[in-house]
Amino acid sequence: MQSVRLLLTEIVDYAGLFPPAKLDMDPVVRNYGAYLCSKDQWMLGRVIIPVARLDEFEAAAAELLPTNDDHEIWKISALMPPASDADLDALYKRIAEFNDKHEDPANGCALIDAVEIKATKSEHIDRVMNENPAGLRTFFEIPIDEDPRGLIAALAGADDEAPVCAKVRTGGVTPDLIPSCADIARFLIACNAAHVGFKATAGLHHPVRHHDAQVGAPMHGFLNVFLAAAGIMVDDLDEHAAIQLLEERDEYAFRFTDCCAAWRDLSLDDGQLALTRERFALSFGSCSFIEPIDDLKELEIFPND
Repeated sequence: MQSVRLLLTEIVDYAGLFPPAKLDMDPVVRNYGAYLCSKDQWMLGRVIIPVARLDEFEAAAAELLPTNDDHEIWKISALMPPASDADLDALYKRIAEFNDKHEDPANGCALIDAVEIKATKSEHIDRVMNENPAGLRTFFEIPIDEDPRGLIAALAGADDEAPVCAKVRTGGVTPDLIPSCADIARFLIACNAAHVGFKATAGLHHPVRHHDAQVGAPMHGFLNVFLAAAGIMVDDLDEHAAIQLLEERDEYAFRFTDCCAAWRDLSLDDGQLALTRERFALSFGSCSFIEPIDDLKELEIFPND
């Protein structure tokens, strides 16, 4: 199923340190190293590490990081304090020190090429963008319970050497943390209009929207979110249709072949899927890498090697 591969390649940023898994650093680095060596590594993106815990990460990963070109470099997205924090400069220096050290294979090959920062005001976004070193992609996590267009506009027009993207929280461990389909549709449409890429985080362990008994609320599906993004970007899917797609709970409404992915009357060819993932719908964070894969296999839409 070529369309599944195009839609899901490097889509999962492994966030095992965070709820509900909330693992210690040692199992997180062991897991990430194992996933990189597995046959399913094509779905794996970065590992999410708070910048304040980089020392702990280095100690835990010292024997696991690759020391030659025969293995894939570990890519890291560093979680930063909120954009309102007064001393981000010291944290950027710590990231630069980390990257300089781990550029040498003798120290284990690893690279922080992205940072993630919460922001609620445009002026905070502007300040971080002015301080951000070239080469680091910044994901600004913004609230979407109110119209996010002002904050998204502040992300537009960034320098290509330091790309700026949005980050949206799509779930949580309690019902109040789960945004509505309407809020997510509005966010996706606003990002597309401003030509701002995005990643999602939290609550996207499962492919299709479903009711979660443990949380006690409907949870979003990653197929719903990423196909809605693709439909908005390449097929001008309107808000009403996007909400319908995000609300879809029938797994059989989604179809995948070697040349396209489809939901009801919406059909997206392989080129459109690849373009969406490259420029717009970039990844989602999950505290589990195995659970999304197991669900895809259960739905019989996981591509065979």
